Amino acid sequence: MDLAVHLRSAVALAGRFPALSGVDLDVGLGEVVAVLGPNGAGKTSLLRTCAGLLPVTSGEAAVLGCDLRADRTQVRRRVGLLGHDAALYDELTALENVRFSVRAAGIGTERVGAALDRLGLVGRLRRTPVMRMSAGQRRRTALAVLVARAPQIWLLDEPHAGLDADARALVGSLVADAAASGAAVVLTSHEPALSVPLADRVVVMRGGRIGETREGGRGAGGEADRFLVAVGEGDVGVA
Repeated sequence: MDLAVHLRSAVALAGRFPALSGVDLDVGLGEVVAVLGPNGAGKTSLLRTCAGLLPVTSGEAAVLGCDLRADRTQVRRRVGLLGHDAALYDELTALENVRFSVRAAGIGTERVGAALDRLGLVGRLRRTPVMRMSAGQRRRTALAVLVARAPQIWLLDEPHAGLDADARALVGSLVADAAASGAAVVLTSHEPALSVPLADRVVVMRGGRIGETREGGRGAGGEADRFLVAVGEGDVGVA
């Protein structure tokens, strides 16, 4: 399997704080990995490191073959990060935001219309400024950016947050399609009942490290329930 992400004893800093304190993780192209753990475990920092947004100060860190310690800017156009902040321009419409984002990534706009359709951003909603949208509509717009960009790595931080039941089901479809196209998907979640069935593997983070790795529920069919996890206040256990 070709690797999308390769981390060995990787230490990454957020300011002067070690957000990752020696992470070992490989993610293959076409693979879906769910990252679970309590608040402050390093889940978001892991995604931001893979996106080239946090500096790696020691260990090995390569994304799509690019050495993050040598140059972490070169991967940014090849990955897509959906963060807690949708990273949209409030004064622009959904259509304008998606067009701007794909052009900024050096990609043609031919997939923009289909991406908006896929996320249900049609009719007047497509022409509505983001500042007038609900939280769920903003989230749909941010997801449309990823669909239109079709990055080689999808980095999804709590992708189900703020979405209704229909949109949550759509996230699962988008993740499956991305993996089927050969992209790697790494997603964090506080809702394991939604995320674990999507994943090939589940990794649990504690204190900026990977604590354990288990099989996920992708392709489990009717046995998916056995892959659910219980999240406690201070820890995560895989059932």
